[in-house]
Amino acid sequence: MRKGEVTRETVLREALAQASRVGLRGITIGSLADSLEMSKSGLFAHFRSKEALQEAVLDHAAQAFGRLVVQPALQQPRGEPRLRAVFERWLGWDGDADYAQPGGCIFITVTTEFDDEPDSPVRDHIVRTQRDLLDSIETMVRAGVADGHFREDTDAGQVAHELYGIVLAHHFAARMMRDPEASARTHAAFEHLLATIRS
Repeated sequence: MRKGEVTRETVLREALAQASRVGLRGITIGSLADSLEMSKSGLFAHFRSKEALQEAVLDHAAQAFGRLVVQPALQQPRGEPRLRAVFERWLGWDGDADYAQPGGCIFITVTTEFDDEPDSPVRDHIVRTQRDLLDSIETMVRAGVADGHFREDTDAGQVAHELYGIVLAHHFAARMMRDPEASARTHAAFEHLLATIRS
């Protein structure tokens, strides 16, 4: 990569780490410049506005999630192995895996940050990203149905909805409540979900 691309990548990595803890509104060009020991003007040249920075962070996060969570899952056989892999990788993304962010899943952070906000380019960006994720899960479930792993009457949208709910519950239990049973309860919920859709 060229020097400018390397600098942009470094900035986005740091911005994503900060946003996972303080949300998109909590990151500023000033705070990033300080933490990276860059000038504000140098950093501003890469993004031009706070909104552009926020959208770039969302794109960076989505690419990282795809690379670290979805793509490894797609290497597994279709059906239950693939759905299980995306679940485990997603928990790692929100937890203590070596690819996790310090504040956990950035998408959970920004969803609670922007859920009741008026429509805006940043909120629309978040919604698109989350719809893409739900669509990916639904596709995995439908493939499992087609291959006979899951029941023919399985509602792929409902499975995606429940799986997201399990991850949200884990985030709450593990991070907010610091419940030592969070992982066990989360895995039990996932196994129950699988049991309801197996052929």
